[in-house]
Amino acid sequence: MSNPSARETGSPALRPLLPLLLVLCFGSGCAALIYEIVWFQMLQMVIGSTAVSLGALLGTYMGGMCLGAFLFPRLASGRWHPLRVYAWLELGIGLIGILIFFGLPKAAWVYSAHVGSGFPAILLRGLFAATCLLPPTILMGATLPAIARWVESAPRGISWLGFFYGGNIAGATFGCLLAGFYLLRVYDSFVATLVAALLNGTVALVAFVVSTSARCEKKEPADEVVPPGKLWDHSRGNRKLGRVNLELGSRMAYVAIALSGMTAIGAEVVWTRLLSLALGGTVYAFSIILAVFLFGLGAGAGAGSMLARRSLRPGILLGWCQLLLTAAIAWTAYMLTKSLPYWPVEPLLAENPWRHFRLEWASCLMVLLPPTVLWGASFPLALAAVTARGRDAGRLVGDIYAANTVGGILGGVGFSVFFIPLAGTQQSQRLLIGLAALAAFLMLVAPTLNFRRLPSSATVLRGGAIGAAMILIFFLLASVVAPIPGELVAYGRRTASRLGEAEILYVGEGMNSSVAVSRLWESDVRNFHVSGKIEASNEPQDMRLQRMLGQIPAMIHPRPGSVLVVGCGAGVTAGALTVHPGVTNITLCEIEPLVPQIASKYFSVENFNVVNDPRTTIIYDDARNYILTTHEKFDIITSDPIHPWVKGSATLYTQEYFELVKSHLNPGGIVTQWVPLYESDLSAVKSEIATFFEVFPDGIIWANNKNGKGYDLVLFGQLGETRINLDEIEQRLTQPEFSAMRRSLEQVGFPSTSEVFATYVGRARDLTVWLADAQINRDNNLRLQYLAGLHSDRYDNDGIYQNMVAWRQFPAGLFAGADESMAAFKQALASTGMK
Repeated sequence: MSNPSARETGSPALRPLLPLLLVLCFGSGCAALIYEIVWFQMLQMVIGSTAVSLGALLGTYMGGMCLGAFLFPRLASGRWHPLRVYAWLELGIGLIGILIFFGLPKAAWVYSAHVGSGFPAILLRGLFAATCLLPPTILMGATLPAIARWVESAPRGISWLGFFYGGNIAGATFGCLLAGFYLLRVYDSFVATLVAALLNGTVALVAFVVSTSARCEKKEPADEVVPPGKLWDHSRGNRKLGRVNLELGSRMAYVAIALSGMTAIGAEVVWTRLLSLALGGTVYAFSIILAVFLFGLGAGAGAGSMLARRSLRPGILLGWCQLLLTAAIAWTAYMLTKSLPYWPVEPLLAENPWRHFRLEWASCLMVLLPPTVLWGASFPLALAAVTARGRDAGRLVGDIYAANTVGGILGGVGFSVFFIPLAGTQQSQRLLIGLAALAAFLMLVAPTLNFRRLPSSATVLRGGAIGAAMILIFFLLASVVAPIPGELVAYGRRTASRLGEAEILYVGEGMNSSVAVSRLWESDVRNFHVSGKIEASNEPQDMRLQRMLGQIPAMIHPRPGSVLVVGCGAGVTAGALTVHPGVTNITLCEIEPLVPQIASKYFSVENFNVVNDPRTTIIYDDARNYILTTHEKFDIITSDPIHPWVKGSATLYTQEYFELVKSHLNPGGIVTQWVPLYESDLSAVKSEIATFFEVFPDGIIWANNKNGKGYDLVLFGQLGETRINLDEIEQRLTQPEFSAMRRSLEQVGFPSTSEVFATYVGRARDLTVWLADAQINRDNNLRLQYLAGLHSDRYDNDGIYQNMVAWRQFPAGLFAGADESMAAFKQALASTGMK
């Protein structure tokens, strides 16, 4: 007579190996998350960072895993040793991971030569992402069904499948933190890829070794041996519950777990957007958000596995999980809009950024843990709800995993591309509650019905009462979900300390960013906010910076005709170029469609109505991707991106990006780039300047100071040698057609040409020693976002500026002019402290 315990786990030899298999799942999940972070970072370089591009990327990544989970048990023979199959899959993932790292940049050049902007380009981006990611993600999706064939489809075995799933997620949590806080911060993408591949290789080696001594009964599992209309009694092993519609109940479990996946990934999209406002959009904040989300899923999977082992009715428990999710989603929505933004926490007081990260971790746990635990528990409960003795465990896991992933794809793409831009985060969270309530209804009501005959009146009344109760619960919980606070969109992590200082004139949630416009109560100062940060304003120092970015290159270039402006903001930089009579066309590249609309409404005076200027063409795309794919060249390219500590923005500060910009300049063309000194530190500023000077070795720095102290900089580079003739520039500005340009300079405190160029700080050749220890920001390391992210709360801008200007020398040979002009220029320089 066989041992029931052994039979329930697949074989007597398996029981001691289950903890080891759990460790293998942990290592596999760790490697998978490292790859995911690295691949997303690499692919953003070539397909862009728009919501549509990232939606296609997410859909492809999860779609590959879905295909792998669904197809593997249908194509792979059950007679193959599960651990050997698992080992080959892991080995294949590692090899393809290394191949992608080296092959993707080369493939990107082929891709970039055939795509442009617009919807056809988006389709090509999706195809490119699929080509790159489908092979490894299909293998990743197949790993869980492969190892599942070690267990039998009975309650104890199914509970171990839940533990394997939880172990995989636990490994993913560790991989997320390892990549985000160590591998990519200290090393680069190659080292991170190598670590992931070594993990795959180690898992494969251990699996191969164990497979040589662990016997496996080779058989082709039956798809279903339980007669239709019978459910397995999870307490007695060979008795059947009453006759109910098993096929319908199983289908409802698949639908419910798909809805669970949809709400989970949809909520991750919505809540990551809201949490990035409250915590700051650093790469560290995103790593913490993802790690906490995964931690909750893993903890829930473990708890659900234990419940599935002991429960008589796992389908009912799955329904209760979904019902509790309605309250948990409402809890998180309340915390994100009514509580967390107003906590009396001042980031500037955190002397050590690592202490601040602990606070962010605690905040995310409090906000995200309740719903994520319930989502994690839903997976093993769904497995147990559809299991029956004799079914192929690999196919069982593959089908449930595929259903969950299909829902996740719909949730990720749907909420990021459609629901948030169309309805906002408030209505999106209400929709999440409704979807969870629907999943609960399907599991709590549908299995009680027998569709082979008309339901009794008692059954109808019971179902109606449950449905009415769920509708009431939905409306009660939906009323708790509040709209996004305007102050949160405006001030982000500093909301609590800046409450009441301004009137919020506008709040909008776009596809890629949330936008706000505010006006200070004490003055007519209007600020333009993007995702919790002031990106532009009509304050004097900001107006001066925005005009400098556009007008310094326009003054120096002898015939500026075509201009590319990266980032719209309030439109002032682009508008500064409309007053130059020689400019014939302005290409304005902006990632968020809301931004130009709001700039034209609230800042049309300051930006000379550039959005509606007939010379202006607006491109709604990721700027890097646009420059990569366009065949146009420009006389001036000026860039005013978001702070480099914001996740993803460091791609507009890399050596490769500057080389790309340089390749799109006409002869004598000029590029200018904004560099902030505030919300930064010395190492980050040095990295930005040194990286720019790697591409423009004769580059120049101009300073925009605030009250005589350092505030931000304009980096200047030219294709060819730069010579600035003060007399020629002054003579041009005195001509009638340049009167508007001259007035625009006077408005920001530049009454003369000498005053403009007295903002000179230094040249690359003068700062060689100062920049000797600077870290170059490259595509394969994005060093800058990690350096800047550690010090995004520092305001040592004047200290950084003084450290830099200590190396300043008079620019012999750079400026020319009559004796009187040079004397005026030297006097203006002396007034800034230059000896």
